[in-house]
Amino acid sequence: MPNLWKRIHKLRALLNVRVGTGAAILPSAATATKEFPAITRLHLTYARKIYGGHQGARHFWRNCFPRLKYHNPAVQMTVKQTADQEGPAALTIYFSENISNAASLSATTEIKDQHAPTPSATEKTAVMNLKDLTYTDIWQKVKLATGARDLVATPEEQAELQKIEQMRQNSEADRARVASIRQAKKDQELMLQQARGEVEKLKQL
Repeated sequence: MPNLWKRIHKLRALLNVRVGTGAAILPSAATATKEFPAITRLHLTYARKIYGGHQGARHFWRNCFPRLKYHNPAVQMTVKQTADQEGPAALTIYFSENISNAASLSATTEIKDQHAPTPSATEKTAVMNLKDLTYTDIWQKVKLATGARDLVATPEEQAELQKIEQMRQNSEADRARVASIRQAKKDQELMLQQARGEVEKLKQL
C-alpha cells in the first residue's frame, strides 16, 4: 500500500495545482481590455495564526496562489506572513496603468499594507480587505476585480481525477481488509493464549 499511496499523492499534487479554485488566467498585456487592464503583480499579507480573521487569507495562499502562479508565470506574486494578529489580511493587486472599475468599487482605502512592494510609475494598486472572508469568497472578489478567466478541467484531467478517486477508494478497501485480517489473527492468538491458560489451571487442580 505505501507505493500506491505515494502514487496517489503525487498524482493528486500535480492535478491540484492545475485545477480547482484559483486555476485561472489573469489579464496580460496581450489580453487586457479597457474594462480589465493587465495584472502585473499580486501581494498577499496575513498573520501566521488563523484567528483574528486571517484564516481565509491563509487558505487563499495555500489553495489559490499556487494555481494562479502555475497558470500566470509572468505575474510576480509575493507573500508576507506576519506575527501581528491585529494587522491586515490584505491582497494588493497591481494593475498596468489603470485600476479596473470593479476593483475601484471593492477596494478599501482604510488599509495601508506596509509590506506590499511600492508600485512602479506605470502601476496602480487596489487593496482588498480579506479579513473574515473564506478563501472561496476571496477568490470571487479577486475574479470580479481582475477579470480573471477560470480554467475548466479538461476531459483528460476529469478522467485523471476519477482515476485517483477510484485508486483512493480501492486503497481504503484494501487497508480495511488487511486491518480485518490482522485483527482476526490477534483475536485468534488471544483465544489460544486464554485456552492455554485454562489448560494450565486444570493441570494444577
